[in-house]
Amino acid sequence: QHESDAPCGTFTVTPTQRTAEDGSDAGGGLMSVMRGGRVFEKVGVNVSTVFGTLGARAQEAMAARKGIPGMRDDPRFWAAGISLVAHMQNPHCPAVHMNTRMFWTPHAWWFGGGSDLNPCIEYAEDTAQFHGVLNSYCAPHGADIYPRYKAWADEYFYIPHRKRARGVGGIFYDDHCTGDWEKDFALVLVTKGDLLHQEQKLAQSGLGDLFDDVHIVSEKHIATYQRIFGAQLPATAMVGNSIKSDILPALAAGAAAIHIPGRYEWEIEKADAPPEGPRFFKASSFKSVSALLKEM
Repeated sequence: QHESDAPCGTFTVTPTQRTAEDGSDAGGGLMSVMRGGRVFEKVGVNVSTVFGTLGARAQEAMAARKGIPGMRDDPRFWAAGISLVAHMQNPHCPAVHMNTRMFWTPHAWWFGGGSDLNPCIEYAEDTAQFHGVLNSYCAPHGADIYPRYKAWADEYFYIPHRKRARGVGGIFYDDHCTGDWEKDFALVLVTKGDLLHQEQKLAQSGLGDLFDDVHIVSEKHIATYQRIFGAQLPATAMVGNSIKSDILPALAAGAAAIHIPGRYEWEIEKADAPPEGPRFFKASSFKSVSALLKEM
């Protein structure tokens, strides 16, 4: 069976729950795993937010490692993180890893995380592009950020018995705290990938020049369409491949919508399609869009 004929991969999502020693809620998260997809051989995406009181050994380790005073007097903590590891079916497509995290105590807080690329078959242009994007994200936050965190990754991911690094590197950081929370958090956001990346892809592909206007948004909500199109919503048609993110909010905002199903669909994007009617149509490809717009 050809890989493209296999069923679409889906995520198995398992909630996780953490309980304190006294039985009270101590946070939790979601563990999501996809196996045997068409594009992805295996993907894991985990998110968690946990909180509580550090035990005696953890208090001592924290005080010793960080030099944080007052941990015994007030050992409360809060921590959150997201991690992603993706392995592809095609050996020419590299595996990728990314994680970000934040740790807070009443006495100190810090960020950590990073991202690195692990190709089965290395292509110099892929490596250069990956590091170029990381550098472009880090540069606005300080000229020393990328070279310092790249060197940290090279050391962190080095495998001594093989005398080589794992993959082609990336960036890694921990204990990141300048004292300016908003500035530090902004760095974490671009480490994950921000809207600048969408602008770069539009510029590199040349597709942006084919549109009269381009709006890059972080989320597609009813308010998003209302803000962008305003009074023109009745004369607006949203063409997209996600029922949840493209079609439903556009229809709720008052626009028309055309759904073109994608070849693959994230589990989190699944939603029931509304019935077809004068404001909603389904199309098999973009070739049908022009005719459908005339019917609206």
